[in-house]
Amino acid sequence: MAELAFIKMHGLGNDFVVLDGRAAAIELPAEAWRRISDRRLGIGCDQFLILEPPPNGRADVFLRIRNADGGEAEACGNGTRCVARLVMAETGRERVAIETVAGLLEATAASGDRVAVDMGPARTAWAEIPLAEPRDTLHLGLILGPLHDPVATNLGNPHATFFVEDAEAIDLATLGPELERDPLFPERANIGIAQVLGPERLRFRVWERGVGITRACGSGACAAVVAAARRGLTGRQAIVALDGGELEIAWRDDGNVLMTGPTTTAFSGTLCAELLAP
Repeated sequence: MAELAFIKMHGLGNDFVVLDGRAAAIELPAEAWRRISDRRLGIGCDQFLILEPPPNGRADVFLRIRNADGGEAEACGNGTRCVARLVMAETGRERVAIETVAGLLEATAASGDRVAVDMGPARTAWAEIPLAEPRDTLHLGLILGPLHDPVATNLGNPHATFFVEDAEAIDLATLGPELERDPLFPERANIGIAQVLGPERLRFRVWERGVGITRACGSGACAAVVAAARRGLTGRQAIVALDGGELEIAWRDDGNVLMTGPTTTAFSGTLCAELLAP
């Protein structure tokens, strides 16, 4: 592959390289994904968003998600909102459907540059997370340093949310990678640190599976509100303050989780052959 056009987008600083594979499939060697995502040697991103033709016509586009290490992810809330914004601009519609490995997601234009995405149902059964063994997902009993007793939730991908008194005091860079790969999580897990600021407000930091610390994680914010509501710490709607800004999360009565927040297009360009080569 000689060259490849891209768009750089982000949702609250959770940034993506968007590639259009609808006309021709995009297959790159593992080292190319890592090289492009490198913030010194390549473009730099948390994840790649690859647009593909929808397989059965149910959606406007199929979204394939790759982490910075090249591994595939099932879902990405902020990335889905960014792609929805692109598809809305292409189609002129304010409501679009995006299919992912995790299922069909519907997105709607909100005020300004904001997009609302229905992330689907929050799954809380131990086998749905999945966990390696049967456990109460409201109290996992997992302990590492100052972190203990997380809540497990699946929002298209697995999350473990720890509640703490001071989110800023947690050394997430040290604790995150070990917890991500704990044997309890056969598919690894996103590790969230949540501090309750009020009945409708959380402070949230996240270590993303296969990525590291990111400025925002949409599915993680959704999981945090579901976990807080299940624990009785907040209601079913809350503002989640992340490093990159705020998301509005609502865990609806039908079990689905609605996430609303901004999207930004930073720049576009062309990936050269040197970045794409083995």
